[in-house]
Formats: sequence, structure tokens, C-alpha cells
Amino acid sequence: SGNRLVLGQSAAFTGAAAQLGIQFHAGAKLFFDQLNAQGGVNQTRIEIRQLDDGYEPDRCAENTKRLLADDVFALFGYIGTPTSLAALPLATRARVPFFAPFTGAMGLRAPFNRLAFHMRASYNDETEVIVRQLTNLGMNKVAVFHQNDSYGKAGLDGVTLALASRNLKPVATGTVERNSVDVAAAVAAIVAAKPQAVVQISAYKSCAAFIRAARKAGYGGTFYNVSFVGTQALADELGKDGNGIVVSQVVPSPYSASRPITRDFLDAIAKGGNKVQPNYSSMEGYMAARLFAEGLRRAGNRPTRDTLISGLESLTDYSLGGF
Repeated sequence: SGNRLVLGQSAAFTGAAAQLGIQFHAGAKLFFDQLNAQGGVNQTRIEIRQLDDGYEPDRCAENTKRLLADDVFALFGYIGTPTSLAALPLATRARVPFFAPFTGAMGLRAPFNRLAFHMRASYNDETEVIVRQLTNLGMNKVAVFHQNDSYGKAGLDGVTLALASRNLKPVATGTVERNSVDVAAAVAAIVAAKPQAVVQISAYKSCAAFIRAARKAGYGGTFYNVSFVGTQALADELGKDGNGIVVSQVVPSPYSASRPITRDFLDAIAKGGNKVQPNYSSMEGYMAARLFAEGLRRAGNRPTRDTLISGLESLTDYSLGGF
């Protein structure tokens, strides 16, 4: 309305996955605040209305209904697979764009949905690269520790697919419930199989709990995580126990200024008074906001949801500061 455009974001801002929502939102808000200070996009200011779902799909669905009832322009930066899977059908029914969810699940990508826009690579892409790395290093005995929900299954499916293409399969699997750190049964099942590496498909608190418990049980192999784990949050959770943990990434490093996008991000943090911590999650939020703004710029002076979709669809072969 007027010169103000409101995006709706349901994400974990409390609970066992809180740092993912907090950091992603901080990066996005950093970009939008500085953009708004310069007049916004075509004289339109962009705001994010955030609601906490605690990484629970039922709460996310309720939040999404509220945001849609309030007629937000688009849904932005949802955190997680089970939550996004609960929200996307609601967005689709309301014909509202669903932009840059923090998830790589194939269930949000296939079948194709014209309203869903993904910036990050899929979990199938990430797990293929992880398995390629492991097998190139001669590690063929791979176990999977995963969350017992749609996110964990998406990651397990990706690992299984990548192993199957090499005539391999997981030597063991173990699960943990969402927002729980009860990993004892998973540790017992996986350590007994003596894998050379464990691929983890969960959030940072449960992954940290599994790593500590597995090492205490005598496991000396390698741990690999997909990007959703929250790299900074996992490092903070593990402290000195984080040495040697591997995390695949889907955005450029926020610590190496070799790419223009990272230099822009670090400059933005400095201009904002160094209030945002540079890490992979805040970097992804910053990049998602910047990508959205470019789509909005292409939507013209009086943007509608349809012109936004067309603007975003025109972003083929677009370089986001080297990304």
C-alpha cells in the first residue's frame, strides 16, 4: 500500500533451531534497511513481518494463514522443510509468491510450482557432492543420522540416491525427533556399524549432541553436515569439539572476500554498525533480500504479484556479485 511493501516470514526465532531464523532474518533486514534508506526499489520501501513458529509445521501453517489474511505481498525466507511444506500449499492457493525458503528439499521443487522461487541448491545436489567427496577419499562405509521428518527424509533420500549410483547403500541409519536432542538410540545403531563417515541431516543442537555422544562411545570417523545445520550455530554449540566437522555450503563464504557479494555483505555489516554477525545463515538472508529486490526492480513502478513473478523469472544467468 502506498510506497510500502510488506513481506511475511514465518521462521524459528525460539527453540532448538532459533539461530537459523534469527541469523537469516538479520541478514535480510540488513539489506532491506540500507536499501530503504536510499529510497527503496522504485520508491517502494520493503519491510518484513516476522512470526515465530519454533520450527513446528502446525505453528507455521497458522502463521501463514495470518500473514495471508493480512495480505502480505509475498512470503519470504521460511526456515526448514516441514514448515515450508506446510506453508507452500497455502501460498499456492492464495496465489502469493513463496520466495527463498531456507531448505533444499525436492518436495518443494517437484512438481514445478511457478510461485516458488529457490535461491539455494537442493539437498540432492548437496548430498551428491558430499558422497562424491567421501568416495573420492576411499570412504565407502557411510551411515546417515537424520531428523525423523520430511527434512531428514529428503536428506536421507539424497544420500541413498548418491550412494546407489555408486552401487553402495548406507551401512546404518539413526533418527532424532525434530527439536529434540535424544540421540542415544541413533548413536548405538550407527556406532555399532563402524562407518567411516556419518552424514548428518538435522539441526545444530541435535547434530552437536550426536557428535559428542558418538565420540564418547568411541567413534573416531568423520562427520559431514548439509548447509541447513547452521554452520555458525553448530560451531558455537560444539566449541573446541568442532574440530574436523565438515559442512557443505550453498552460498559463498562470508569470510573470504574473493567474491564481490561477500565484499558487499561485509561492507553492509560495517555500515550498519557491526550489529550483524557474518556467517553463512546471515549471508544467505542478505543474498535472498538482494535477489528479491532485483526481481522487484524488474516488476516496474507499480508492482503486482504477477509482475514480481515475471521480474523474478527474467533473472536467467543473473550474477549476484559472482554467485
